[in-house]
Amino acid sequence: MDRERTESVPAPPWRKSRTPAPPKRQLSQELIVETGLRIMDAEGLDALSMRRVAQELDTGPASLYAHVANKDELLELVYDRVLGEVRLPERDPARWKEQLRAYAMEVHNVLAAHADVARIALANIPTGENSVRIGEFVFGLLIEAGMAPRQASLAMDRLSLYVVGDAYEGTVHYARMRAAGLTDPREYFEHFAGQIAAYYRELPVERFPTVSKFVDELIADDGEDRFRYGLELLLDGIEARMP
Repeated sequence: MDRERTESVPAPPWRKSRTPAPPKRQLSQELIVETGLRIMDAEGLDALSMRRVAQELDTGPASLYAHVANKDELLELVYDRVLGEVRLPERDPARWKEQLRAYAMEVHNVLAAHADVARIALANIPTGENSVRIGEFVFGLLIEAGMAPRQASLAMDRLSLYVVGDAYEGTVHYARMRAAGLTDPREYFEHFAGQIAAYYRELPVERFPTVSKFVDELIADDGEDRFRYGLELLLDGIEARMP
């Protein structure tokens, strides 16, 4: 009798079989941050919200607050997660300029790989573990190379602002590219530069003789060339202030 009660009864043949839903991943701060970054990479910063992250994780927004205080904290965590991708060498003050150049290129490439992440850093002082790790590298490198701490602080601040600002400008262009329905960055930038060149050539020569004469030179360099040129200006300025 007990055996008859414990044996399962087969489903009638007219019922559709149901595939059990996959188990949910356990909610954690790491999962929330990864989901937020995925949303931002695909759709940009404006699409990211606590509610949207909750929808992606098939839960309610209230459940997120046990792991992340609010959207501002989520943005800080997302930014620090991205900075975790930055690779840093062992500091070598004898090669400080070379190392700063490589550092700036590395951070710029990492930020450029994630849509709108650079926007988070503007007007904020990042305090996450990876942010401090990077700050320790740059600040320590300049001081060990001989720069006074206060000068090193200012140099680090201006260098970081240049890298983040240039990366942010790139994300603005990519947002415009997506809005225009384009997928090839080269096609977009050629179109953009072509429009600027056409406008400059239509300007009255008597009022704008220099711009009209050197249109090709004004649009000759791409974004990477311009970033590298500005970076060298900054590095040369830092070098001029080294003892």
